[in-house]
Amino acid sequence: MTRNIAIIGGGIVGATAAYYLSRQGHQVTVFDEGTGQATSAAAGIICPWLSKRRNKKWYRLASEGAAFYKQLCEDLATDGGDSSFYKVSGAILLKKTPKATQEQYELGLKRREDAPEIGDLKIQSQEELLSLLPSIQTQENALFVSGGARLDGGAMVAELLAQVVKNGGTLSKGWIDLNETFLKQFNAVILATGAWLPQTLEPLGYQVDIRGQKGQLVVLQTDDVDNGDLPVIMPEGEIDVLPIGNGKVFVGATHENDKGYDITVEPDIINHLIEQGEALFTRLQGAQTIEVKVGTRAYTSDFSPFFGYVPGQPHLLVASGLGSSGLTTGPLIGYQLARLAAGQEATLPLEDYLPNHYIVLRK
Repeated sequence: MTRNIAIIGGGIVGATAAYYLSRQGHQVTVFDEGTGQATSAAAGIICPWLSKRRNKKWYRLASEGAAFYKQLCEDLATDGGDSSFYKVSGAILLKKTPKATQEQYELGLKRREDAPEIGDLKIQSQEELLSLLPSIQTQENALFVSGGARLDGGAMVAELLAQVVKNGGTLSKGWIDLNETFLKQFNAVILATGAWLPQTLEPLGYQVDIRGQKGQLVVLQTDDVDNGDLPVIMPEGEIDVLPIGNGKVFVGATHENDKGYDITVEPDIINHLIEQGEALFTRLQGAQTIEVKVGTRAYTSDFSPFFGYVPGQPHLLVASGLGSSGLTTGPLIGYQLARLAAGQEATLPLEDYLPNHYIVLRK
């Protein structure tokens, strides 16, 4: 049976949910205000397997999220879509000591037993690293992960929403004031408003454990027009370097907990990002700044994401709290919400990611 479904938020979660619902023939309307969207301002590296984060539920979500990209790209290919926003390019992890590199290597070998997407793992000699990345500064400890991938979040969302329109869906620009009258117009409503979920649910009387984290990213134009096949570079510290093709390189992104919902560009911070990138990768020296992206990530107090039904609302679905791993986990979560909105069962255990711990009705 065809359902009428509203999706509020057109970032990575909302766009993926809308895509899968629309390709099943459901009537989909995506409402998106657009300001501060985290997806479009993210440095997209898909390489979660070597994280030392101890939360097993998060790791399952991240690992299966990385694996889900294969299905997503295959589905887009079947529909005549463009999945060039995603590329398995390999990842270089730069560590400060040989011991740290060895520990990452052993962790990768262990996790590859359940996640073959990791691909080949190899500790790089200095000569091998310079052969792969001639302009990298002196670095003696590095691990190559062949399954690492890069993602252009903005391009991905644009393609998914284009497919939604192609499938008969509707895109509506602007903010929605959530109320009972609005909810009654649809068989299901998906809230994918990220860091703005507290404001979204406030009219219904809910309090939400979500805070905003500012992220800034700079896009540089180099003369290395053949850089599309280079691996992404993940040094210790805050920044990552993503060569994405045609000479473009992403450097970022920042994690600014004290700036919340501020989405203004700060030149001092952008210059610091560029300096960090140049210190790591000499090919960036003298590169032209062609774009600066600013977005707001959503975090819970315990840094865990959640998705499922809003407490007391059997037709209102939600996801938030994805944080800096949103590009890895977002599509899989969007797919889960699409299944639930279509009246199907999720493929992940909902009890592990319940919104109830983070969304409560005010007394």
